[in-house]
Amino acid sequence: MSKSSENLTKLRDLPDDELQQALATTRDELFRLQLGQYTNQVTSTAALTTKRRDIARILTILNGRKSGTEKQAQKSASAGEGAAEAAPSEKKKSTRKAKAKS
Repeated sequence: MSKSSENLTKLRDLPDDELQQALATTRDELFRLQLGQYTNQVTSTAALTTKRRDIARILTILNGRKSGTEKQAQKSASAGEGAAEAAPSEKKKSTRKAKAKS
């Protein structure tokens, strides 16, 4: 599993209030990096891109929860629900293939 997908999984496990706090912290870190770049103190410009993408990930999760398309992941229930949701979609795919062959 890549580092960004692990970070995304951790973010999805957080409740909304902690996500808001992580958003504020990340925005502050981005501000400090931008200020450091302006004063020639930042040597790694890749950190700026990483922080901007982290902010985008957090905002995407928060907006998805607000619109109802995404829910907070439940550690114990997510494995059972994921398997239950995957099975019906596979059945639909198989019936579509069968209809296409007919």
